[in-house]
Amino acid sequence: MRKPVLLILAAALAVPLSPAVASARAPETVQWGECPSGTAKPGLDCGTLRVPLDYRNPGGRTIELAISRLRAADPENRRGVLLTNSGGPGGEGLTFPAVLRDLGLPRSVLAEYDAIGMDPRGVAHSTPVTCATPAEYWSNIPEYPLDSADVTTRAKTAAKLARQCGTSRTAALLPHIDTTNTARDLDRVRAALGEPRASYFGWSYGSYLGAVYASMFPERTDRVVLDSSTGPGGWDAELSKRFGKGFADRFPDFARFAATHPGYGLGNTPEQVKAKYFELAARLDAKPSPQGINGKTFRQLTFGNLYFDEKLPSLAADWQALDTGKPLPPADPAPPPAPGIPGDNYLAAQLHVTCNDSDWPEKVRSYRKNVEAQRWAHPMFGAAGANITPCAFWPAEREEPRADITGHGPANVLIMQNLRDPATPLPGARKMRAALGHRARMVTADQGGHTAYLRYHNTCADDAVTNFLTTGARPRKDLACGQPGSGKP
Repeated sequence: MRKPVLLILAAALAVPLSPAVASARAPETVQWGECPSGTAKPGLDCGTLRVPLDYRNPGGRTIELAISRLRAADPENRRGVLLTNSGGPGGEGLTFPAVLRDLGLPRSVLAEYDAIGMDPRGVAHSTPVTCATPAEYWSNIPEYPLDSADVTTRAKTAAKLARQCGTSRTAALLPHIDTTNTARDLDRVRAALGEPRASYFGWSYGSYLGAVYASMFPERTDRVVLDSSTGPGGWDAELSKRFGKGFADRFPDFARFAATHPGYGLGNTPEQVKAKYFELAARLDAKPSPQGINGKTFRQLTFGNLYFDEKLPSLAADWQALDTGKPLPPADPAPPPAPGIPGDNYLAAQLHVTCNDSDWPEKVRSYRKNVEAQRWAHPMFGAAGANITPCAFWPAEREEPRADITGHGPANVLIMQNLRDPATPLPGARKMRAALGHRARMVTADQGGHTAYLRYHNTCADDAVTNFLTTGARPRKDLACGQPGSGKP
């Protein structure tokens, strides 16, 4: 079956271990060299750093972090380091500095910073975790339940996967793979590079990691950019329920695209395209396509391809094939995992972080209730976002309180947000803005899709981020930018 790839993706923390104690040991140094197989990019150096598995026991077991560096193009005027995170959680980060460069990160930014990538703990080349994930659990987004019985059936699969995470060969790592510890890892990287402060850029889940880092270590942050914010709770049950709203906000962009390209045969107006969505979903619920695409998969395929404008033509082609009974166009094959990295590492690492970070409802009946509420509120996809996940059965309790995102610290945070983001909808960014208070300014862009900076050539929005990274100047107040090319702030 053709499977869509759905990526998505306090000043003094009130926990038993303070940031100062966590970083008390003399930092190691990094020896730079070649990057691991499959991650080599022009100009990119890689190295490793050992950090405590459990920061409450700094003399105990250590794990290895893989980090990368894209050196500043103007060493004489170098400002410092720009730590980065590509999202997920579970996303690999070694190549991310090169990805940003290739997306068009301005020369002014490349000149001033060593851009630093990192595979977060548990991910890829940084002591990877596995859950031996079963084939029936192939997406990081819950499937769309047709009724309450579907929620119960999904609960059995979710419970099975949670058990497998708790008994896998990497189960000893399980309680320690979370955002708080990853933020401590970032600070170890900063120290190992000899930097008194570090700037930061992260999108999607990386926005939450950046907010946690800036809250745990406020005086060690320089300039912090949070692109496409999850909200101050990270990827918790509330963010998951917001997927229904994100779908509803973003879908009109696709409907307009399909309606203005009548060759796809999906409708001549946005309203007709929306009606086609419900028609195809119902038809595939009753009878899957010859390639095994049922209504649930169709809904997820649509959600995943709403992330980026460049995916809209292929989404329309998929719809056309399903509507006419023809084979789907071939999907790009997923690259094989690198040697030593489990094939389920992305999903496994994502589950470790999301389930460890938050307290998820544990009663199946709670999910049944939430599913029906979201089905009514957002009929297109709300039931999926509210469906049950392995976090309901997670085999570990969080060992430390979650980091609080607060306004304590310097005014050095810029939030960048699309108005119509399917994965991290606008309400989450507004909550993050409120939690950070005076520390933050927010720039919104009248565009759809997931992740904002550099993707849409929106001069107003891109210039606000670039100017902040290069000069430290933020908008005097929150800034609303128009559509790309509109010339309107």
